[in-house]
Amino acid sequence: MTTENKSLMTPVNIITGIILAIGLVITVLRFTKGLGTVTNLDQNNPWGVWIGFDLLCGVALAAGGYTTSSACYLFGMKKYHSAVRPAILTAFLGYALVVFALHFDVGRPYRLVYPIFLQPGTTSLLYEVGLCVFLYVTVLAIEFSPAALEWLGMKKLRNTVHKLTLALTIFGVVLSTLHQSSLGALYIAVPSKLHPLWYSPYLAVLFFVSSIPAGLSMVIFEGTLAHKPWHHMMDKTHLDEHEGVILGFARGASIALAAYFCVKLVAVAYDNNWHYLATGWGAWWLVEVLGFVALPSLLYAIGSREKNIKLIKWTAALTVVGIILNRFNVSMVAFNWQLPADQRYFPSLMEIMLSIFVVTVGVTVYRFIVSRMPIFFEHPEYKDAH
Repeated sequence: MTTENKSLMTPVNIITGIILAIGLVITVLRFTKGLGTVTNLDQNNPWGVWIGFDLLCGVALAAGGYTTSSACYLFGMKKYHSAVRPAILTAFLGYALVVFALHFDVGRPYRLVYPIFLQPGTTSLLYEVGLCVFLYVTVLAIEFSPAALEWLGMKKLRNTVHKLTLALTIFGVVLSTLHQSSLGALYIAVPSKLHPLWYSPYLAVLFFVSSIPAGLSMVIFEGTLAHKPWHHMMDKTHLDEHEGVILGFARGASIALAAYFCVKLVAVAYDNNWHYLATGWGAWWLVEVLGFVALPSLLYAIGSREKNIKLIKWTAALTVVGIILNRFNVSMVAFNWQLPADQRYFPSLMEIMLSIFVVTVGVTVYRFIVSRMPIFFEHPEYKDAH
């Protein structure tokens, strides 16, 4: 065995290989034996963890792309320039994995283009979500392409694409506003199934507003995880701006979480659902809202004021968990809340493993890209890259 082969046999690579192998086996089972073989879905619960986690959480946590690029290119905050490419890469992979994961839930991958090009259902919220995600994945692919083109040495095409940055950013913000809110609007159609504390006519607003701190927190979280293993790939500009990005994004996330907290209270007040707070469901709602919205907002404010980078990084992780918890509550935990326990949905082991498989695919592709392309550093031949 060569030294090069030995270097590949690391614990991380071995675990990754095992997860990918298991995921491929489950993939074959799902597409040859049907949904019933690998999921616990039924007529009461046609959407499960593949929608709650892979779609709703994936889209929310990929919001770092539009929040970071709009801060830099629309609001002129050039001090966050070094965070744009990592954020765009994370967003692009996040949305690409959302589309990839939807194949498992919907089936028939060859019909993916039908709603967009052949049978558009223009009165459907799902059509609007699908169209916006399709367009935004395209926008993100173009936004990310300069890094790939620099790596490939395609200078002329890269310079042409780079000139489209502002237009792509504006288009991306518009599309993100539409589909982030529409995912929440999907659940407005099921008032009899979703618990009143989570159901609200403001669900579209809640999903959009919460995507802002989700995106900002994910940029901090992803940057924290990437800082040590790829520290040698980061140039002086990226390293010098690292703390400034964290502090600035912490302030933005604190304000956004405070706004989200206020909208959550308005949503409860709108239908006068305060009496539910005295129930077990109310206690769980308070855990979500106080522990994962109000508390992170306060911690972000303290961390940015005290310049406590470590506190901010932990708060980013807490916020990411909070966004995941909210999407789980809306799509699964508080969904069909009135059904008896034996008819409630809980994901099967294969559903959970397939979600882990999708995330592992994303991490593997991310590792490949950042180890080779100019994501954390400025290519010496392109001084306008960052």
